[in-house]
Amino acid sequence: MKRVCFVLQVRPERLEEYKERHRAVWPEMQEALRETGWHNYSLFLHKDGLLVGYLETEDFERARAEMARLEVNRRWQKEMSEFFMNPPGLKPDEAMRPLEEVFHLD
Repeated sequence: MKRVCFVLQVRPERLEEYKERHRAVWPEMQEALRETGWHNYSLFLHKDGLLVGYLETEDFERARAEMARLEVNRRWQKEMSEFFMNPPGLKPDEAMRPLEEVFHLD
């Protein structure tokens, strides 16, 4: 299982609403993530809007591609896109860029 960490930037003026939305992630979205190989998935948010995501998966690109095919993910990405400071035209799941792991203590 590979560990993946990524960062995104949430608009500072939308932080509270972003947190509220994630207290009520749709059950069908959670199930879709599990079924497409997203495990031990966490999001961490700094007060300046820096969002750090962590997950474990066999193949991150495959997991993202499988999610991209699902209607529930398209609806979620559409709703969430307004919260992020992404390059024009990129949905949040397309703007995720994995960080290089430089140390791990097992």
